Amino acid sequence: MDFPIPRRRQDEQRPRRMSKGMYILPSLFTCGNMAAGFYAIVQVLYYAITNEHWHLDHAAIAIGFAVLFDGLDGRIARMTGTSSDFGRELDSLADVITFGVAPAMLAWAWGFHGVPPLWLGNIKLTQLGGIACFLFLVAGASRLARFNITSNPQPSNPGRPGKKYFVGMPIPAGAGVIAAMVHFRDGEPIHSWYTALTWVAMVAAVGYLMVSTWRFYSFKDIDFRSRHPFRLILLLAALIAAVAAFSGPVLFSIALLYTFSGVFWRVQWMFRRRHQPPPPTYKEASQIT
Repeated sequence: MDFPIPRRRQDEQRPRRMSKGMYILPSLFTCGNMAAGFYAIVQVLYYAITNEHWHLDHAAIAIGFAVLFDGLDGRIARMTGTSSDFGRELDSLADVITFGVAPAMLAWAWGFHGVPPLWLGNIKLTQLGGIACFLFLVAGASRLARFNITSNPQPSNPGRPGKKYFVGMPIPAGAGVIAAMVHFRDGEPIHSWYTALTWVAMVAAVGYLMVSTWRFYSFKDIDFRSRHPFRLILLLAALIAAVAAFSGPVLFSIALLYTFSGVFWRVQWMFRRRHQPPPPTYKEASQIT
């Protein structure tokens, strides 16, 4: 004989089932991140075969969408309380593909594939560019590994305590700098050797910022659940409209501003530390006491 389930037990089972289903939602955005990275890699390969530079622009746009997906999966997981070890590991593996391999291939194809042969001592310019792009990949993977094993990272130029800052440039931002530069030029590759040398320095600098201990703003203190987020809504609406109308210049400006923000905070901290009086030595402290 079947006994009816009490209404209270049914009500308890519904949110439990919903919570299990909610764990899939952040992973779906992570898979979207990975799909965008795979698409970017395919577009770079198409450019290598056809030499049609619009493939590079499509690869850069795909990486830009991946940055959006990567920001959404973590925020959704925190807002819904569905963070898990599986989700964090999947996100890290996806980031290596989308923000490590894909932008490294894009940076080499856009910056060095079309450059005429040039020897710099005993090494070709294209080989030097390949080394810089590989170091970018290694720096991004190292940045992710450090982030995964460090429970409470401290920047070398500390700001206010909390999770307001990242220690080192996050790998999505590093990939975003590469993608924003390529999209700013509509995928038109570099053809001059002196511009390619500048690109080598820029790729290497972004890789260094990722493994540095300089602080970068994390945007984690922005509360989308506040009751009156009118200013935030207006700001996001204006940003979306600007990106839709002038995506190349706007995204390029945002990428540069974010990159130089970490450099600015580092230089500001160095000057402030230089003008502060040095701490007293052991002998001076003992005389004071």
